Amino acid sequence: MDLAMLMEDIPVQRWVGARSGRVASVCYDSRTCQPDGLFVAVPGLLADGHAYIPEAIRNGARVIVHERSLPTTSDAQWIQVADSRRVLGMLGRNFYGHPSSRLCLVGVVGTNGKTTVTYLLESILMAAGCSVGILGTVNYRFNQKVLAPPHTTPESLEMQRILRDMADDGVSHVVAEISSHAVDLRRVDDCDFDLGVFTNLSQDHLDYHKNMENYFAAKKRFFQEVLPASRKNVSCRMVVNADDPWGQRLLREVSLPHLSFGIDAPCDLSAREIHLTLQGTQAEFISAGRRFKIASPLIGRYNLYNILAAAAAALSLGISTDKVQAGIEHVGQVPGRMEKVSGPDQPAVFVDYAHTDDALRRVLQNLAAFKQGRLITLFGCGGDRDRGKRPLMALAAAELSDLVIITSDNPRTEDPLEIIRQIESGLPGKTMTKVLPEALKAEDCDRCYAVIPDRGAAIEAAIACAGPCDLVVIAGKGHEDYQIIGNRRIPFDDRRHAQAALEKRFKQRKS
Repeated sequence: MDLAMLMEDIPVQRWVGARSGRVASVCYDSRTCQPDGLFVAVPGLLADGHAYIPEAIRNGARVIVHERSLPTTSDAQWIQVADSRRVLGMLGRNFYGHPSSRLCLVGVVGTNGKTTVTYLLESILMAAGCSVGILGTVNYRFNQKVLAPPHTTPESLEMQRILRDMADDGVSHVVAEISSHAVDLRRVDDCDFDLGVFTNLSQDHLDYHKNMENYFAAKKRFFQEVLPASRKNVSCRMVVNADDPWGQRLLREVSLPHLSFGIDAPCDLSAREIHLTLQGTQAEFISAGRRFKIASPLIGRYNLYNILAAAAAALSLGISTDKVQAGIEHVGQVPGRMEKVSGPDQPAVFVDYAHTDDALRRVLQNLAAFKQGRLITLFGCGGDRDRGKRPLMALAAAELSDLVIITSDNPRTEDPLEIIRQIESGLPGKTMTKVLPEALKAEDCDRCYAVIPDRGAAIEAAIACAGPCDLVVIAGKGHEDYQIIGNRRIPFDDRRHAQAALEKRFKQRKS
């Protein structure tokens, strides 16, 4: 692309060098720069791209976009802008030819449920004959192609590139999980969205946002600024959980056409005649006088909200109720989301991504309604992340669990034992007694907790002490197949460890 065309509609503070010429690629990682490339120096959270300009030039970049005043000492062309991170998305949009304009683009926003909603909506759209692309926490996928996600929501340049690949490959609809970081860092500002879905909001990521008001403001910005900036002419822009207090606030504060969903509050799509079992969910949905029944293998009241969110989004896009029914019914297990890993005649063992107190509480509340024996909960908290939620997660686990095992979960650069100590501070000592790990198997061990820092050993202990009627929840990592210890990623999958522990236990019993 010609440089002048690439810089179209981008405000410039200072331009040194020719204002035209061929640009072969755009990059913000100096290691990926190529001859005749344009390098964007972005100040990051951990590193500053301005420090890597010499490497970018050595690797072939001839155009440098920067926001700091710099000496222009090479033959490169230098373009100074006010906000290089913001300009990165604009450059991506221009370089890849506004790909979102050719797609129906849906953004799913919220603390919990985003991944499940994307799986459900993907299935509904496919039942309606659409070609669907997904951008989310588990992976990025379209037309049998699966990519590992470096972020829940891609960086702005990658976002435009992937959307271009999807459009060129015949994708008609894209459903994207939109993280609060992505909104705050303006990764999606240059996408034309058709619809935004709000699932819920609870404490998370306060290491970054500092407080809940800032966290909500990031979510709200998507609906208040990003959606209205879309140049598409669509009638409904927001789908919002009306039972969530933050969703109610969003409906009050953002003036966009909307469709609300819920169970308790008055809303546009509601659920009645609800039947929740360990085998799945059944309900009757009511919207604008229409009634239709849904049946899903997904379990729990919180999954009913996810189903409502996906159904409301589909109805907003004009999908018929029979396709909504078919799509919902087709989704079995979502990876790492209340994923059952045990077999017949074994304790029911579930792996779930719940890593906030609200998400953990929702999981346990739903399972508590089905328990015939004890509810055993294993969890930890990630290092270098929101420390304030650690005691809150302990309190959530203690409220409904009969046994709790506290373990390690991606400690990163923190001391795992210090993380565990902070978790323990939230356990009510009068109602839950700390015991040694070997005491978990005792018949009178009830309303107890143990600390087992090694996650593999903790999973084995949880399954070893479970009776045939007990329910076991392994929370925090879900679909992740690694542990982050220090700066290393070590292979580790809760599901495989749980299955191995189950196999070991029942082999020993048979012998």
